[in-house]
Amino acid sequence: MLNRRTFTRAAAGAVALVAAPALRAQGERILLAQSAAFSGPAAQLGIQFHQGAQLYFNQVNAQGGVHRRPIEIVKLDDGYEPDRCAENTRKLVAEDPMALFGYIGTPTSLAALPLATAAKVPFFAPFTGAMGLRQPFNRYAFHIRASYNDETELVVKQLTSLGLQKIAVFYQNDAYGKAGLDGVELALKSRNMKPVALATVERNSVVVAPAVKALLPAMPDAIVQIGAYKACAAFIRAARAAGFGGTFFNVSFVGTQALADELGKDAAGVVVSQVVPSPYSAARVITREFTEAAKKAGPEYQVNFSSMEGYLAAKVMAEGLRRGPAKPTRDGLIAGLETMGNESFGGFQVSFSPNDHVASKFVELSMLTADGRVRI
Repeated sequence: MLNRRTFTRAAAGAVALVAAPALRAQGERILLAQSAAFSGPAAQLGIQFHQGAQLYFNQVNAQGGVHRRPIEIVKLDDGYEPDRCAENTRKLVAEDPMALFGYIGTPTSLAALPLATAAKVPFFAPFTGAMGLRQPFNRYAFHIRASYNDETELVVKQLTSLGLQKIAVFYQNDAYGKAGLDGVELALKSRNMKPVALATVERNSVVVAPAVKALLPAMPDAIVQIGAYKACAAFIRAARAAGFGGTFFNVSFVGTQALADELGKDAAGVVVSQVVPSPYSAARVITREFTEAAKKAGPEYQVNFSSMEGYLAAKVMAEGLRRGPAKPTRDGLIAGLETMGNESFGGFQVSFSPNDHVASKFVELSMLTADGRVRI
């Protein structure tokens, strides 16, 4: 297990200030395009995912690229706002990328996927587990991570196995929050239960006082949070200050390291579900590979769950390209990905087929500690 690394604020700021690049035609490179939050309250999710992906692509390019072509990611900042994401996506699609890659969030991805589909551009590894992006099946959408339904089922299973029956939900008031809430309610319904109370927070807001007043009178044993790290941290602090002594559970999108950094010693006991293997345990080959690559690349490369997911997404993307034709095409990339019947990426199992573009159902629980560690 590794100690928490403090985020590199200067590097984060540099990434957040990314402007629309002057893109060249695909040419002799393989162009991927990403719209994500690089500024605002969800910025660390975009920054860290992108950094992890770039770490892997830098390794590939140093070895000659794929089919002798370097892989390049261009990125635009959408601030985790759907309208900005849609505008970015139109610009990026017009530049003829091989794929849209690593979009961050449910509301933004829901705005972008129809544009990608209409342009027949693969939409690869969005950082979201919403079922609305997975059903109905879409030939152009590929998911690396498990769904929010998978995550919330494990959360509810854990809570009920501990005898905790009074479960409340604090969720973001948008498509992401509703997707997570749906998962919690589905898991509870299968056990003849329902939430004892519900409360919301607006996207990109930390105004949580009304939610605290709405939830605490129900005296829940635990509160499941479906939000981004700043709002969830603000709610945890406010709820504890108001006397809540129960447990907080979060889904993976919260951004585990970002949440730990926001909370500091107040992170102790907060649970987060994870959809990629722990970057803090050397049990799997992929973790050892990732942490060694980050160490060699320099201190600006952070080791955390979000960057680990970016690294894995890049690794799977590169493999899909390798399986495609020597002159990469979008259809060739899709065909290449669909041949991954059951592939192990250093101990992380990935399976795609022509009829199934959800690679994994891997979920496990982690707990934050007061000294910034993450325990599995």
